[in-house]
Amino acid sequence: MEPAFWQQRWADNQIGFHQAQVNPYLQKYWAQLQRQPGSQVLVPLCGKSLDLAWLAGQGHRVVGIELSRRAVEDFFREHGLDAEVQQRGAFEVWRNGDLQLWCGDFFALQPEDIGDCTGLYDRAAVIALPPQMRARYLQRLSALLPAGCRGLMVTLDYDQALLDGPPFSVGDEELRHGLAGWQVDELEVVQVIEQSPKFGQAGVTSLFERVYQVSR
Repeated sequence: MEPAFWQQRWADNQIGFHQAQVNPYLQKYWAQLQRQPGSQVLVPLCGKSLDLAWLAGQGHRVVGIELSRRAVEDFFREHGLDAEVQQRGAFEVWRNGDLQLWCGDFFALQPEDIGDCTGLYDRAAVIALPPQMRARYLQRLSALLPAGCRGLMVTLDYDQALLDGPPFSVGDEELRHGLAGWQVDELEVVQVIEQSPKFGQAGVTSLFERVYQVSR
């Protein structure tokens, strides 16, 4: 999607993708990635997710990337955190201790910007992007993240012909192809159509959340 689309969604407070609690898959599976306290974790297209604070609470250095300044401002305000704000290239970087939110376009990110990220968490990034951007996004992850990186990715899988995104459907084969060179292990598949009235009203009869461990 074009940047203006997401800027408008935040301006209009149309943020149904924001979860009011820490993601249960993150809490369930993160420990098995064996990322040590102090290791750095990349969270692309992070919004104001509570998952950022949870990861920081596990002792990680967290780098969230978010296009909307409104989302970044809301995160720090809602958590009662002061921020040191600096310009770094194309990004405005908000920092509090080991938690950083980089406000800007994910595709402008360079490997030297994120240094030694050995963790990845994607709950809402890959499903936020239409097909061509999605392919670019997955390629960019491979360019940014080093060998040895491990992460969690959560996708949605449904009949895209019945309902346009976002969120978009990302099939298992597409994800594996896009992360060529990574090991992709499916951890859990959950049918969530009964908890998703928007999809049911559109005629979607099957909506799967898929949870993956990905390893570079």
